[in-house]
Amino acid sequence: MYYVLDSVRDMTGSVLAAGAAADTPGADTVIEVRDLRMRYGDKEVLSGVDFTASAGEVVALLGPNGAGKSTTIEILEGFRLRSGGHVRVLGVDPASGDEHWRSRLGVVLQSWRDHGKWRVGELLRHLGSYYDEPWPVAELLDLVGLTASAGTVIARLSGGQRRRLDVAIGIVGRPDLLFLDEPTVGFDPEARRDFHDLIHRLTDVDSTAVLLTTHDLDEAEKLADRILILATGRIVASGSADELSRQVAGESEVRWSRDGERFVHSAADATGFVRDLFRQHGEAIGDLEVRRASLEETYMRLVRDAEGAR
Repeated sequence: MYYVLDSVRDMTGSVLAAGAAADTPGADTVIEVRDLRMRYGDKEVLSGVDFTASAGEVVALLGPNGAGKSTTIEILEGFRLRSGGHVRVLGVDPASGDEHWRSRLGVVLQSWRDHGKWRVGELLRHLGSYYDEPWPVAELLDLVGLTASAGTVIARLSGGQRRRLDVAIGIVGRPDLLFLDEPTVGFDPEARRDFHDLIHRLTDVDSTAVLLTTHDLDEAEKLADRILILATGRIVASGSADELSRQVAGESEVRWSRDGERFVHSAADATGFVRDLFRQHGEAIGDLEVRRASLEETYMRLVRDAEGAR
């Protein structure tokens, strides 16, 4: 058994106010959203969404089904008119974005099954012709791992290969801002790792900003510089996975064994506590584990708190 030396403190809903604070736009801001509202008849889907995204940043938008994620993305892409609020994407109101503005966006939809009779390389070459500086087809095929499939008819691609092609289509024009909707659905572990490497290449080398929606919390934690949680029509928390966990849990759980006995302790400063622990007991300490709330636990807690506060 574990000896509980210090119980975990009772949580409060204070994280909602902290996480909901709007980010401050800067010179490299590519998305600026203030008080975004959307109403369908008597139903208010978005009731004051605030956030920003910067060049080279990966932002993950998480939320339960029906929270308004798709509506938010469609407004930013210029496909849906908002009911109210201030929105700027690449310095332009999406409601009035022209073709030049659209050419600076990349979109990877959750499902796209057109162009089945085209060959992979031919389609990418054709789509690239609409842009001023597209990716060279050979380089793009290599980036997404489809070099061997360049001459394959799209209808004959596997599900994972088709998803790679979706990504290639989304980035063929070297976008300044890339929207990704559940991008790795159908990917095997190797393809998912390759995709993550591609996103890091786009953000680190080309300073592409990425707005990602996903139900894969592990993927969000690995990819995102910042995670936004949308619930009850608002952004109820914003930060890295570690920052959100700190806001919710406040303390880390430290577990260890000594002389055949096992212990557990909750500490706000886990590093300092472990340092003192080894200073006192040295090599007698075994099975040391420091655990903070997982992103899944954090996410569920934040959503429950937001829905309970309605």
